[in-house]
Amino acid sequence: MRIGTLADHANVRTKTIRYYEAIGLLPVPSRTPNGYRSYSDADLTQLQFIRRAQAVGLSLDAIRGILDDHRTGTPPCRHVQSLAEQQIATIDRRIAELQRVRRTLTDLATRAAIVAHEGNCNTDEICSAFAGSAE
Repeated sequence: MRIGTLADHANVRTKTIRYYEAIGLLPVPSRTPNGYRSYSDADLTQLQFIRRAQAVGLSLDAIRGILDDHRTGTPPCRHVQSLAEQQIATIDRRIAELQRVRRTLTDLATRAAIVAHEGNCNTDEICSAFAGSAE
């Protein structure tokens, strides 16, 4: 199949395919006699794998490592397990940080409502509700 067809089937842009080829995530395709890139179903499968791995937050370097394992005949499942566990830990840290930010914003909204309701907005300050808040 040609690059446009591959892009359509994988729901990516042709520029993305060329980029993945340039950085070694996809193999350099064969060429037709008139110079067009020619892709196989295996290329589509690999491109779909790359997109699924990106969708769960894996970096292109991590994906390259999985593909390298596969190309050398090394079963990549333990590598994938490790990457998935690392990604879960990263997500857990991000969730905890977002929960802290949410609590801070909730406190700020409450203080702002009280200041506004009581008519205590101090025009000498940017916003009195920020007084005493962290960061």
